[in-house]
Amino acid sequence: MITLTLLFSGALSLLALNNFPSQMWYKGNIYGTDGKTYSGLVKYDLENNLVQLQTETISTFTSSIVSHFEIHNKSNDGIRSFYSLPYSRNGDNETLVFFEVLTEGNDVVLLSRENIFTYYKDLGTKGVIGMNPRNGPKTFTGYRLAFDYYFFRNGKIESYSLNPKDLYAMLPGHDEEIKLFMRKNGLEHDKRRDLMKITAYYNDLQN
Repeated sequence: MITLTLLFSGALSLLALNNFPSQMWYKGNIYGTDGKTYSGLVKYDLENNLVQLQTETISTFTSSIVSHFEIHNKSNDGIRSFYSLPYSRNGDNETLVFFEVLTEGNDVVLLSRENIFTYYKDLGTKGVIGMNPRNGPKTFTGYRLAFDYYFFRNGKIESYSLNPKDLYAMLPGHDEEIKLFMRKNGLEHDKRRDLMKITAYYNDLQN
């Protein structure tokens, strides 16, 4: 019974993972650094900086040989664009990393990387003396889609902490205008679509 339960739970976990954007195939194009364009069904893996193309066979491209790729978003028929850009992820030497371009502009570009993380629920440590609840037993709860945001400005990519104070540091010179714009339109400093609107507004202010 335990084995069957584990197998069933594992199957549900895989099923859940298959529902995330990076697990799906989209109509799209891959643009190589050699100037060639490859069209077909496209699937991306941002964690490993890979993109796959399905035609008669499946081909895998690394970020080092792709300038950018685009996919047709199934949810709203829009086009999502990803560019291979030099970035130091852990303070090491820069490598080519895929970023999704959310908002373009002459002064600031809003970028994003998505990831799937596993989250757990604390079971509690009632009755266990001296144990920190945070270090207690946990149970698997599920998977969540998360986004990390970056601003390309002054010739380099800077990570955005989602702290509201840092938003004004990333978009300097128009604090009051941005605050008023966010308040009038009910925008938040940590929501994907809101950040896109705020960045576009900032670029308009700069023109």
